Amino acid sequence: MSPYAFAKIAFSIVPLNNLEFYDVIFTRTNSDVMNLELRDKFLERWSKYFGKAELPVTFYYTLSDTAAEWADKPKGWSCIICELAKVRKGRSLMYNAERIKCGGGKRYLGYTDKMRPGFEHFLSCGNSDIEGERYLRSPELVREFMKSQKTLAVSGMNLVFKRWDKLEKEDEPDVVIFFATPDVLAGLFTLANFDQSEPNGTFTPFGSGCSTIIHYPFLETVTERQRAVIGMFDPSARKCVNDNEISFAVPMTRFEKMIDYMDESFLITDAWSTVRKRI
Repeated sequence: MSPYAFAKIAFSIVPLNNLEFYDVIFTRTNSDVMNLELRDKFLERWSKYFGKAELPVTFYYTLSDTAAEWADKPKGWSCIICELAKVRKGRSLMYNAERIKCGGGKRYLGYTDKMRPGFEHFLSCGNSDIEGERYLRSPELVREFMKSQKTLAVSGMNLVFKRWDKLEKEDEPDVVIFFATPDVLAGLFTLANFDQSEPNGTFTPFGSGCSTIIHYPFLETVTERQRAVIGMFDPSARKCVNDNEISFAVPMTRFEKMIDYMDESFLITDAWSTVRKRI
């Protein structure tokens, strides 16, 4: 058992649509350390079915201050999506509120429940003082949109990012994040629906880049179904990823099932073999 597991708050699995605005989402109680056999099994199967496709990144919240190297405190403009380029290359990094400068990043990573003054104008058409991003049509629409947003109660906890192959026994990943090309995304999407009778085993919420790889997937960890999230459609975050990449983020519990299904799924068929050759 992790020495920090006792500090994580337990809760019941509930349908996500039963949660009201400002309902607090806590981190999962996870008494299991990382299964290194599972880590290695995925590495072997990933190479077998996806060739040299990029390995995923994981994240989890913890009270530990030694789980990874501390990320530098930003001195200028900073975006967590751009920061993850370092993790994607194999560097394990840990963040807290002091190391997240972007106001939206702080909100969607759980380090504040507030947005910048005039956010409703910033996200929409702007005003005389604020240049608008024009992602929603009006300030009124932004206000309505924010009513559906949940809060992650992770104050005082640190956020650890590690590439899959860098995971160690003491790690407790909550979510697995892929930055995928279309062919890889097709494989992940289809695998995520392999044991589903209802067609929406994945979903694509409107939101910032960080919300689609951290906030929304983390919310899914408290649901019974634990759907995967396809994202990275935020034009402001697109400059931090390659032009042919979309994100696919899935709760760890769901991902473990996906790994188990790989050898009995479409991945063993000629149809996938044809796709595999061009990955």
